[in-house]
Amino acid sequence: MSSFAEHSTDYAVVESEPPEQLGRNLNTAGHLLASATAFFFLAFVFAYFYLRALNNAGLWRPRHVNPSLTLGTLAIVAVVASAVLIRLGLMDHRAGRRRQWRLKGWLALGLAGVAVALQIAEWATQGFGPADGGYASVYLGWTGLYAVFLLAVIYWIETLLATATRYRKIESGAPPAGHASGDSHRTGHDIHDPLSLVRPSLEALSFYWAFLAGIGVLTWFILYIL
Repeated sequence: MSSFAEHSTDYAVVESEPPEQLGRNLNTAGHLLASATAFFFLAFVFAYFYLRALNNAGLWRPRHVNPSLTLGTLAIVAVVASAVLIRLGLMDHRAGRRRQWRLKGWLALGLAGVAVALQIAEWATQGFGPADGGYASVYLGWTGLYAVFLLAVIYWIETLLATATRYRKIESGAPPAGHASGDSHRTGHDIHDPLSLVRPSLEALSFYWAFLAGIGVLTWFILYIL
C-alpha cells in the first residue's frame, strides 16, 4: 500500500482517457443533475400548494408577508439573461469564435452574481421571517436554496472560464503535462488534450443553466404571481 505514496511514482502511467469519453460523461452528468434538481424543488411546489390548501387558522399568508415583486422580477430576469448568454457563448464556441464566447461567459457570470445580490437585497428589506405563516416559510426556504444552486452554477461558470482564459493562446494541441490538472509533478495527462473538454463542459453547463433558469421562472410565477 505504501508504494502508492512514493515520490518516485511514474505519473506517465496514469490512464490517458480519450476526451470523447469524458465529454459523454459530462453530458450525462448534466442531465442527471437536472433530474435531481427537479425532484429537489418538487418538494417546495408540493409544500406551497399543500400548505395553501390547509390555510391553518387563516395564517397561510398574512398581509405583511409581501416580498418585493420588483426585486424578484429583476433577479429572475438576470438569471434568464445569464442562461441565454451561456447558450449564445456555446454557439460561438462551436463556430470557433473563442474570444466572443469568453466575453459572453464573463457577462453571464456577472449577471448570475447580480441575481444573487438582488435576492439578498430582497431578504434584507422584507418585513417578515420564516415563522410568519406557511407562505413565508416556503418562500424563504425555496428562494434560499435556489440561491445556493445559483452559487454552484456561478462556480461552474467561473472555473470553465478560468481554464479557457488561461490557455486562450493555445490554438491546438494540449498545455504542458499536468497544467490542466493543477499538478505540476505530472509527466503525462489524465486525458489526451485536456482543453478539448471545454466544449463538452460548456454544453453540459448550457443545458443545466437553462434548466435551472426554467425552475427560476416557475419559482417566480408561483411565489410572486399566484
